[in-house]
Amino acid sequence: MNTPVLAEHLDLDGLRRQIDAALEDYLRGKALAARTERLPSVPVQVLHEFVFAGGKRIRPLMCILGWHAGHGHGETGPIVRAAASLELFHAFALIHDDVMDHSATRRGRPTVHRELAAFRHSAAFGENAAILVGDMALVCSQEMLNDAGLRPGQLMAALPVIDAMRSAILYGQYMDLDAAAQPADDVYRAMAVIRYKTAKYTVEHPLHLGTALAGAPPDLRSALSAYALPLGEAFQLRDDLLGVFGDPKTTGKATQDDLSEGKRTVLLALALRHATPAQRSTLQRLVGDPHLDEEQAETVRAILTDTGARDRIENLIDTQHRTALRALDAAPLPGAAAEALRDVARTLTERTR
Repeated sequence: MNTPVLAEHLDLDGLRRQIDAALEDYLRGKALAARTERLPSVPVQVLHEFVFAGGKRIRPLMCILGWHAGHGHGETGPIVRAAASLELFHAFALIHDDVMDHSATRRGRPTVHRELAAFRHSAAFGENAAILVGDMALVCSQEMLNDAGLRPGQLMAALPVIDAMRSAILYGQYMDLDAAAQPADDVYRAMAVIRYKTAKYTVEHPLHLGTALAGAPPDLRSALSAYALPLGEAFQLRDDLLGVFGDPKTTGKATQDDLSEGKRTVLLALALRHATPAQRSTLQRLVGDPHLDEEQAETVRAILTDTGARDRIENLIDTQHRTALRALDAAPLPGAAAEALRDVARTLTERTR
């Protein structure tokens, strides 16, 4: 599995297939080990089903592109396996996030804790077991990285990046929890949550991991961060719009969830900033109501639109996208890597799911 570093074009779909093959091989091995040791099959089975129920493989893809951006050379199999480990870390984050948010669906199917609750007809069992499956995903991500076949120097270079990624998302998750006790119209705080909970571990740290595996100089990381952070923020802003205005058949998530959970998004903060007293009162009454019905959700959507918050988010996505592309143009990258990163930026900001 050798890919020329100076290839004229990087096949993103082909890279995704390689990532999936690496994940399948690893998880099949975990299932076999569980059977051999007569351990419960359910945790690995549930994790496998979750990983392959969907997902865009953004983080592994960014890692591989970071390796190409850093003029990586040599056998690519270990790089793909190391990159694929990030998808298991992503699974850990999503499974735990769904438990914390009491979410019912993910990727068009019941969340892991709901699925496990149905398995034993117990909500408590479902949540506790989902936490363990999430923990297993975290352990597996490290194990897959350790066993990827990296050279000792590559693994040593990777570990500080992995540590930084884990710290960022944990702080981001805490900030998201804490936001419930803060003013809902605090745009700055909502943007800070996006940066730490999403942008860093979705785009920045995977790119940094790739450059570390390539042995690239530290200044390349700074150049890639200038691309990664605004793009990661735009990605989450798009996600927030889809969470309220998207098609559930496409997104796999009900459009009432973010509203009934009272999620402190930039979209909501901007709406509250520009709402009339009556609109503000309605938002404060309905957003966060666990019994929110579709008619009430539509009332909230109308206010989000009428206050101009929806358009402001679209404009902010466009601004952050253009900022990322300008940073990309200024970065000293191989042409194929720059082209691929440009394609990914378009996909992440224009997506419908």
